Amino acid sequence: MTLLALLPMTVASAQERTVSYVYNVEHTGSHFAAPQMPAPDELPVVRELPDALQGVQSFSDWARRRSDISHLIQHYGIGTKPAVEPGQVAARMDGDTLIVDVTVGGQVLTLKSHLRYPKVGQPPYALMIGTDMIALPRQLFEERPIATATFTSAQVNDYKQFGPHHDRGGHHFDRLYPQLKDNGAYSEWAWGMSRLIDGLQQLGPEVTKIDVKHIGVTGCSYAGKMALYCGAFDERIALTIAQEPGGGGAAAWRKSHEATLAGKNLEDLDKTDYHWFLESQKLNFHGDSVYRLPYDQHELCAMVCPRALLLLGNPDFEWLADGSMLPSAEAARKVWQRFGIADRMGWSIVGKHGHCQLPQTQWPEVQAFIDRFLLERPVRTDHIQRVEDL
Repeated sequence: MTLLALLPMTVASAQERTVSYVYNVEHTGSHFAAPQMPAPDELPVVRELPDALQGVQSFSDWARRRSDISHLIQHYGIGTKPAVEPGQVAARMDGDTLIVDVTVGGQVLTLKSHLRYPKVGQPPYALMIGTDMIALPRQLFEERPIATATFTSAQVNDYKQFGPHHDRGGHHFDRLYPQLKDNGAYSEWAWGMSRLIDGLQQLGPEVTKIDVKHIGVTGCSYAGKMALYCGAFDERIALTIAQEPGGGGAAAWRKSHEATLAGKNLEDLDKTDYHWFLESQKLNFHGDSVYRLPYDQHELCAMVCPRALLLLGNPDFEWLADGSMLPSAEAARKVWQRFGIADRMGWSIVGKHGHCQLPQTQWPEVQAFIDRFLLERPVRTDHIQRVEDL
């Protein structure tokens, strides 16, 4: 259990002061070439979680390593998140609704998101974006100068587990990128989130009333995975809160496979929803082949570094694989630790509540991350590694 205290922060170390909290570009390592991508059967068997810090001696090495991880996840796991040129994006406001038109190959995809401004504070406001919704209690935002908005994933890829939807090749995204029709939804949804942020940047705070240096993203369950992929793949997002993301989110595929072999029923690489991922991921890395996967989900989490990440779990639901998320979180946090900024990453795994229904006992931890990384209030986050009922 964490010893959480909302106390003034200690003076930051010299190293911490030199490491940015957020960036003004989507991908700082975009100039790095992709690493070698061996055929799946040529990849080595690695039974332990791969070293996220491979080849990293100092923070200056991290941009390249992060870029390599990004390429690996796209190539073997979720599909390509294509880059977009500024001239392909046109943004405008209609009242309090942000509208972003993205034009690729003569096709236009339109995104809309209503901005809800706070009743306290003065613009420009920090912004929390929910992936399809904000499952966190509204009380966490009501008395804070934070605007809220929703990224509606169906505007990009309308796949959902229940109800009518298009299949691969029939989504709005596929009109723009027909060559990427085999993508998993998470690469496409991350692409859509980035286009909303493009629009906010393009219009600026005078028009949107939003401070683009203080953007957060959050979601729960499948949308908790979505929030994690969005935060990992866009360095303009200052804070990512992934709530009960389950397998394919923060839970390590290797650990979930081992738990399944031990008789647990949870979301592992063989039992996830393959509309979300490349179908080739299951073909190439099913069963014990998971040990050939050249990355694991702790490295997806690590891609958020040096920005802030909070993982929320609920061990009452075995399917969510929190027993696999914990070692993944611990392995990921070593990246922040290496750079002297471990207080920017934490987790809170607490049971005895419904799915996506954050209990009040966890509110202080979420408040601490929101206050520090969206509002720059001097509160402590260095002790938020809480585990109960697991």
